Amino acid sequence: EGGKRPINTIIPGFLTKNGTPIGPFGVMGGFMQPQGHLQVLMNTIDFGLDPQTALDAPRWQWMHDQTVQVEREVPAVTVNRLVAAGHQIVVQPEPNVFGRGQVLWRNPETQTYVGGSESRTDGAMAVW
Repeated sequence: EGGKRPINTIIPGFLTKNGTPIGPFGVMGGFMQPQGHLQVLMNTIDFGLDPQTALDAPRWQWMHDQTVQVEREVPAVTVNRLVAAGHQIVVQPEPNVFGRGQVLWRNPETQTYVGGSESRTDGAMAVW
């Protein structure tokens, strides 16, 4: 609607480390976009996952109040801990509500690239 701002826009992220460019990434999907960006970065930085594994990891989506949607692949122990912490958990069987992303990282030590493409939808990472 005219004159209104969107919740967010399709804007990719760009990762740097100590001022050195690592590369672009993005998770599109409206309300899921900033949450997906955060989760891909956490998977990469905090858990040391490669781009494809970081994208493939089960996702969650905060909806409102204490309601959180999770993918069916989220371990039951995690779901139980969230419920015990007071969250209302909705297991979402449809994977496409959790965004669709791509990642391309440059390894500054080896000068090589590694990428990943969302397994929840079509797409591919290719080189030439």
